[in-house]
This record gives sequence, structure tokens and C-alpha cells, in this order.
Amino acid sequence: MTSKLQGYSTIGTNNKEAAETFYDGLLAQINAKKFPANDRITMWLSEDGNSVVLAIAKPYDGGTASHGNGTMKAIALDSHEEVDKMHAKAIELGAKDDGEPGPRAGTFYGAYVYDLDGNKLCFFNFT
Repeated sequence: MTSKLQGYSTIGTNNKEAAETFYDGLLAQINAKKFPANDRITMWLSEDGNSVVLAIAKPYDGGTASHGNGTMKAIALDSHEEVDKMHAKAIELGAKDDGEPGPRAGTFYGAYVYDLDGNKLCFFNFT
């Protein structure tokens, strides 16, 4: 069995409508297309429709969604400018800043936020 090492992350939400509004606005920056799979889960597909960028879901077990300490969804972008733009858009949409855009280690350039449910996101670029 082989793997292409390309997958997606699903993050939990307790308010699917608010999370959809947040991610609609944020992922529009990278032309992701919303795909409402069912009443519990929504996915955003890459611009070409060939991969899932991110999914949000109400927990399957009906319990309360919570973020994991140390868990993070990282979204690769093409430039420092795109990282800056995504970070600014996330803050505009109500995210909490957890690290403004900037160089971190070597050629890694990143920015960090917490979404409306407390899920940590990283926007990054290697130059």
C-alpha cells in the first residue's frame, strides 16, 4: 500500500453556522469551494476540486466539540503575502491571534490563530 501523504483535517464545532461563515470568508482567500456533505459536516475543496482543504463537523457522538491541546491545522500557502492576508482575514472574521506573521525557523514563515471554537490554525510558507 502506498500513500500520497495528502489528506485533510476535520475540526469540531459546536456552532456549525458560525463556523461555516468563518471558514467561508477565510478559505475564500484561497478560492476553496464549499461542499456541504450533510447536516453534520461541511468540507472545503481545493480550487481544482481534487482535494479537501479542511472539514468542520459536529461531533459524531453528539457530545461537545473541544480543541486538542497541541493540535493544529496548518494550511500551506504560496507566499509570505498570502500568509499575511490569511492571518489578517482570520482576525477580521473573529479569530484570536496566537502569533503574527513572520519568520520562525530557517525558511519557515508562519502565522497562528485560534478559530471561533478554539481550534488552532497555522498559515505558512517555506521560501
